[in-house]
Amino acid sequence: MDIAYVTTYNASDVTQWSGLGHYISECLKGVSTRVEHVGPLSHYVSTYLKIKHKFYSRVLKQGVEPDRHPSVAKNYSKQVALKLVGVKADIVFSPGTIPIAHLQCKQPIVFWTDATFAGLVNFYPGMFNVAKESLQFGNQLEQLALNNCRLALYSSDWAAKTALNNYSVDSSKIHVVPFGANLSSDMSLEDVKAVVSSRPANKCKLLFLGVDWQRKGGDVAVEVARQLNQMGIKAELHVIGPEIEQLKRLPSFVIPHGRVGKATAAGLEKLESLLAEAHFLLLPTRAECCAVAYAEACSYGVPSVTTNVGGVGTAIKNGINGWAFSLESDPSEYASYIFDLMSDYSRYKELALSSYNEYLLRLNWGVAGKRIKSLLQSVL
Repeated sequence: MDIAYVTTYNASDVTQWSGLGHYISECLKGVSTRVEHVGPLSHYVSTYLKIKHKFYSRVLKQGVEPDRHPSVAKNYSKQVALKLVGVKADIVFSPGTIPIAHLQCKQPIVFWTDATFAGLVNFYPGMFNVAKESLQFGNQLEQLALNNCRLALYSSDWAAKTALNNYSVDSSKIHVVPFGANLSSDMSLEDVKAVVSSRPANKCKLLFLGVDWQRKGGDVAVEVARQLNQMGIKAELHVIGPEIEQLKRLPSFVIPHGRVGKATAAGLEKLESLLAEAHFLLLPTRAECCAVAYAEACSYGVPSVTTNVGGVGTAIKNGINGWAFSLESDPSEYASYIFDLMSDYSRYKELALSSYNEYLLRLNWGVAGKRIKSLLQSVL
């Protein structure tokens, strides 16, 4: 099958949406004859709307979603329709709902994303106190996309449930397909066993992976590492994502690495090295649609210690590839969990290898691709 892959941005740019646009495209290439990129698209917002949105955000202190305004979304869909004229495609596929909500085309439309608009409201930063008009337009657009598509694919059970609970949609359209790891890891089981065995039992390296320090729970991660040190385990917290200048007056056991980009060979090598050396991915996130960091950690045999919010529960299975605590859990609960595993290192090694097995079974693009191929064939 030939696929027209629709994105508002340049899908080849791995810095966009944590690289998901690129890796989804690569996943589709593995299950289709040809993938034709339709995008990036021109982003047009009228002067009137710009002024209006500034008034809402700066004066009324209300959130707005410019891309979900009907005029902006319709303009996206018009661009897609024009580009499709010269494209041979059996299916129109998008990793988002905005550019396909108003799209009129002969091909079946499929989208694969990590959240619904309703799921983000009052959950994700920037989505609190959303202006009434923006709420209306956002929900209308999501409903249009669900009406317009043949399949609505979500990366987590949480996202799928928010679609079913907040919109009128035939449940047969809804399917859950977890995303894979945005790393081209080709580690074998023997490779992972060697990596896990090389991690010292008398020192615990924790890895925090995420740009948004506040949303990802950076303050909690520091406290967990502090308590582990107080409990007698030498713990280091390696931080990837926030600019080093942001992380001031932190304890000496916190080691900031700043932004580590996957777009360069040096950045990728550093990221993979830090993952291989880490005992745990520590991500006490306060809001998460479902970070691909969990799949990336699993691909290196690294269990995740995180929070059961949003789509995390689909990626992390308690006792199998880590533990997802409740949002109300105290840092001492995280520290005790890690301490117990480090104190019984054979149990830690079993969990690390079980995490890698979850990557092999569920959290890789090959598995996702097979599921996607079957679903796409069902609508042809």
